[in-house]
Formats: sequence, structure tokens, C-alpha cells
Amino acid sequence: MTQSLSTAEEWKFQVNPWIAMIPIMLSIFMFALDETISNVALPHMAGSFSVSQHESTWIITSYLVASGVIIPTVDFFCKLMGRKQYFLLSIVIFTGASILCGVSNSMAMMLVSRILQGIGGGGIMPIAQAIIFEIFPKDKLPLAMSIFGLGVVLAPIMGPALGGYITETYSWPWIYFINIPFGIITFYLSLKYIEEPPYSLKQPGVKMDFSGFTFMALWLLSLQIVLEKGNDNDWFGSPWICKLFTFSMICLVIFIYIQIKKNLEKSEPLINLSILKNNNFLIGTMGQVVLMGVMMASSSILPSMLQSLMGYSAFMSGLSMVPRGAGCLLASVLSGVMVIKLGVKPVVVIGLVILAAGSLMFGEINTSIALANIAIPNFTFGLGMLLTMVPLSNISCATLSNKDQTNAAGLQNLVKNVGAAIGTSIATTMISRFSQIHQMTMVQFLNDGNNVYMERLNAMTSSFLSHNFEYQNALHMAQGQMYNMLKQQATLWGYVETFRYFALAVVLILPFVYFLDEKRKKKKKVGNNS
Repeated sequence: MTQSLSTAEEWKFQVNPWIAMIPIMLSIFMFALDETISNVALPHMAGSFSVSQHESTWIITSYLVASGVIIPTVDFFCKLMGRKQYFLLSIVIFTGASILCGVSNSMAMMLVSRILQGIGGGGIMPIAQAIIFEIFPKDKLPLAMSIFGLGVVLAPIMGPALGGYITETYSWPWIYFINIPFGIITFYLSLKYIEEPPYSLKQPGVKMDFSGFTFMALWLLSLQIVLEKGNDNDWFGSPWICKLFTFSMICLVIFIYIQIKKNLEKSEPLINLSILKNNNFLIGTMGQVVLMGVMMASSSILPSMLQSLMGYSAFMSGLSMVPRGAGCLLASVLSGVMVIKLGVKPVVVIGLVILAAGSLMFGEINTSIALANIAIPNFTFGLGMLLTMVPLSNISCATLSNKDQTNAAGLQNLVKNVGAAIGTSIATTMISRFSQIHQMTMVQFLNDGNNVYMERLNAMTSSFLSHNFEYQNALHMAQGQMYNMLKQQATLWGYVETFRYFALAVVLILPFVYFLDEKRKKKKKVGNNS
């Protein structure tokens, strides 16, 4: 049961790794798809459960929080029951919870079902990522990671379109029922084709870091509430937001202290933070946190903009994300080839530049555009995102030993989840604040001294007078319509500026790419040092 590092590193996967990729990718796609497939169906679910639209957002939040809490415990459960057994159990829990989501008849039942679904899904991504790093030889790993990255990025992008289509064509429960056949197939193929290496078997005497888990859960739960409610309550202008944020940060500090202390005492920490000493892992992970924040925030606000400003249906707003998926698909083909030809760092730089360009393209849109005008910026955005994410993810874990992969994947996916939540919250706040600033700036031009405004106001007033309205009523209606147009333009500028800040966030990653090390180290040596 206790294998030496050298023995573990010499273990070779017996099954064709491309066959094993089938259940791995199916599991990843299911988990990532359910992060966003509910977004456009929230109004329908809110009506079914007789709750407000704002309250219905907890259907999304509960899933993200549950998966975020369970991710750091993956290494413990893998040691407790064996990694393959835990992977299979995660698939069963996820699929069973999907059934419960579809048959839910109350908000309480839905939230419990989504929490269970998140608990099951949280174990899927880190294990899948760790397995891919183990089963593929170095020359095939870039292509394998391209396919992995395609699933991670493409599924959340396709979620709103698929969710909108299913909701409008059938009904919202079917966005969860579609997981059932895929879950069954994934379980069967995983049972048959995924092997268990010696170092991931069940280990005796494994202890759970309950104190670390408790403070981590309190940190994530309180932080998510702050991010969810902060913008509606004026952020730190609200006393209870300040208190809850302070509590969240205290829990984070205590959690980190416990992990460092347990690591120094050679006991079993929930997360081995010493892995952050690996330069590639630290830089690559922080870069992915920013990219995940940009990706999830943009995937959230773009459909919202199309629905609120341009009157698009849930399906059509979701359909607008399809070109982004096409860009990701092309990048998945190009990424592996480009890494081999150019190296990791040049490809990451190219991807970041393309991604920033796509964000700037979104910064030039207006309310007169058609759906086709969204296609090119979306395609560019998807192309740049995957060209950056795949090689960055690859190089961040490439110098780690196999036995460190599960712990590394758990930590990486945890902070990426936090980055996605923070990024989405910041984007929502920026849109709100920028819209208010532009509205205050633009409203001063609605005065009698502005000839353009007066001409448009008189024309609208005359139009209402032609429909037999009294002059005062016609004037009042014309002024109201002009003000609504101003608010629409101010809101548009809020979205436009937010997209431009996405470009800035992406560009800030560029200098850190220089410090990545492309030289392959011997994994045995790295594992001992990390």
C-alpha cells in the first residue's frame, strides 16, 4: 500500500489514454455545464417556486459554494477510499442530485438538491485534471490539455444557449434531467477504463482536518454572501456587509494559519500550501484566477445586456455565446500544435493579446448592432481565452510530481472558483457604478440650452400631439421617453467600460509570463522539493 515515490513515478497507465479521456471529458462537461445552464432559466424557476428573481440566484450560488467547499477535501477523500472509488461516488452523487433538482417542487428542495449536486461535482474536476497529467506522455500532454481546456471553457459558454433552448422548448426540469443518461454512461466507462495507480489507492490512518475544513467553509460561505448581496446593499456602506466581510477575512486567516501549522507539524493539512513554493504553479494559478474571473463575468453580463437593453429572448441571448464556443474549438486544435512549434510562453502571450483584443471589441458595441455583430468579438474572445488557459494550466502543473497532482488540482480549482465569483461580482458592480456616473454626466445636457435636445423633444412632443394628447401630457411623455433613452445609453456605457477593464486585467498578466520556467525538471526532484 505504501509505495515509494520512485515506484509511483514509474507506474504506467495500461489502457489507451485516449479511451480513458472519454469518461473524463463527459464528467468535466457535465460539471462545468451546470455552472451556467440554469442562468437563463431562473425567471421560470422563480415563477415555479413563487420566489423573486433575486432570490432565485441562490440556485446558482448554492451550487458554486458547495463545489467550492468540497474541492479542497478531494485529496483527503481520495486517500480515505481510493481515488477511483471517490471519482465514481462523485459521479453517482452528481447524477442523483440532478434527478432531485428536476423533481424539486419548492425552493428549499431545489437548494438542497443543488448543494448535493455541487458536492458531487466538486470532486470531478480536480481528479480529472490529475488523471490527465498522469496518463499522457509529455509529447501528448499539450494536446490532451487542449481537449481538457475545451471542456472546461466550452461547457459554461454553451450552458446559457442550451438552457434557453431546453427551457423554451420543453420546461426547466429538463436542464437537469439531461445529466441522467450522461451520468450513467460516464460511470460505466469510468469503471471500465480508468485505472488506479499505486499512490492513489486507499491509505490507512488518514485523518480529516476538521478545523481547517470548518474555517474554510465559513470563509467561502460568508464571502459568497458578501459578493452576492454587496452591490444591492452599497457594499461597505452597509454595516452588516462590513461585519460579514471582516468575519470572512478572519476565517481565511485562521484557515491559512491552520494549514501552515499542520504542514510544519508534518500532520495532514486539508491543503498542502507548500506547493505554492513552486514558481510555475503559483504564477500559473494566479493567472488562471484572473482569467476565470474574466471568463465567468463576461459569460454572465453579455446575455444580461442583450436581454435588458436589446430585448433578446433567453434562447437568443444564450445563442450569442455560440461563436465564443467556435473560437474555443479552433483554439483547442491550434493550442497543442503552437506549443510544440513555439513553446508555452509565446502561446500564452499570443492568447492574452487576442483575448484583450476581443474585450476591446466588446468595448465598441452599441444598441443598434445585430446579433451577427456580437459574433466576431465573441469568437476572438473564445480563441484568446483557450489559447491562454490551456498552456498556462499545463505549465503550472508540469513540474509537479504525480503524487502532488491531486492536491495541486484541488487548490487550483478552489481559488479559480473564488476568482470566478469575485470577477462576476466586480463586473456587476462596475456596470452599476459606471452607469450611474454616465447618467449623471449625460443628464446635464437635457436642458433648454441644448438645441439638439430641444429639436428631438419638440419632435417627440408633436408626435404625441398627433395622437390627440394634451400638450402638457405630450410634453411629459416626450421628456420621459428622452430620459429612458438616456438611461439606456448610460447602461450601455456601463457594459462597454466593464469590457474594457477586462482587457486591462488580461494585459496585467503579461509581465508575469516572463517568470514562467519552460524547462522540464525531473518530477522526482520537484516532488521532493515542493
